[in-house]
Amino acid sequence: MNRQAELPSLAPALRSALTASTDDRIFYDLAGIARRYTALLDELPGVDVRFAMKACPVDEVLAHLAALGAGFDAAGPHEIAQALRTGVPASRVHYGNTVKSDRGIAEAYRLGIREFATDSLPDVTAIAEHAPGSRVFCRLATSGEGALWGLSRKFGCSAADAVQVLTAARKAGLTPAGLSVHVGSQQLTAKAWTVAFELLGDVLVDLERHGIRLDHINLGGGLPALGYLDRHGTALDPPLDEIFQVMRQGLGHLRHLHGGELDFVLEPGRHLVAEQGAIRAHVYRLTSRQQPDGEREHWLYLSCGKFNGLYEMDQLQYRLVFPTHPDPQYVPAVVAGPTCDSDDAFPHGHTTGRVPVPRAVASGDPVWILSSGAYAVSYLTQGFNGFDPLPYTVLPADARLPSPCR
Repeated sequence: MNRQAELPSLAPALRSALTASTDDRIFYDLAGIARRYTALLDELPGVDVRFAMKACPVDEVLAHLAALGAGFDAAGPHEIAQALRTGVPASRVHYGNTVKSDRGIAEAYRLGIREFATDSLPDVTAIAEHAPGSRVFCRLATSGEGALWGLSRKFGCSAADAVQVLTAARKAGLTPAGLSVHVGSQQLTAKAWTVAFELLGDVLVDLERHGIRLDHINLGGGLPALGYLDRHGTALDPPLDEIFQVMRQGLGHLRHLHGGELDFVLEPGRHLVAEQGAIRAHVYRLTSRQQPDGEREHWLYLSCGKFNGLYEMDQLQYRLVFPTHPDPQYVPAVVAGPTCDSDDAFPHGHTTGRVPVPRAVASGDPVWILSSGAYAVSYLTQGFNGFDPLPYTVLPADARLPSPCR
């Protein structure tokens, strides 16, 4: 089985940088990010993009997105400050986290933020006290069905609670400005969006009955990235065309229900950056060991794992390229990172999903880990088990040669 034939195309800039690299690091392709951003605007014209910073809190990436016209979805004062350093006005940044301390709200207000997500009455009270006169949008709970990460319990409230929350916001001197949803991170179905738009429409109409007329709808994140494999090694193939079609229909439906000027906000994260990042790692060892059940199992140990770049391996596999073994014989192997921790491996607890690995791979051989641009930097530990955080290099949008950053 030749896994190389199944690999998606790799941008020339990323391929050149990975080929030239002699040490472990993650590369980001700014030109690729710009192409994905432009393509998103083509699919959903008029939608205001607020990049979810947690997906890639890299200054150069954020500055590039700001230059393209993006705003930012920030989860706390530190992210807000980082967003403002790109030069975007505070009006293009919102505090999108429904979990906030009094101190965090006050600090965001001091930094100029006047738009806050909320989903509870106590949070509304705190915003009114520490960010008086601000605009709030209420996050509705969704099931998260169809997504790799459902986000179904910690955030969001019911439709009935949303009416109470925004009514209380109005009484407290805040502006009840919008509603928001999040269909789940790496959402793989169009149905989830259909259900979300139906929910938004129902609440929009109910709020009108209570004399609350909103000016925007925040559709959150959830747009999927391409290039991933599931935990069993099967390529994920999200129906992007269908998702965008459902979203365009949903936008039209909500505008019709509203009957006036209604703006839309989107908070993409991994959709913009996942495929535009790739990690150059290297092989520690390929071993073969008999397991307690008598089965002989191959293990590939890499220099990069769950705690230094690949945190999301619990839910997916990353595509691997072995550039010095273009046409090898393969063995199925469990892939693991370098730490002395049993969770640092995939597949974890599965009998299927072992990764095809060149039989002749040797210690020191380079490995390219594709579609790893989302969350690789933000989930890095600060030296767990003595392994340094993965450094990064940003590839300039107007050049093919890498420019070292950290």
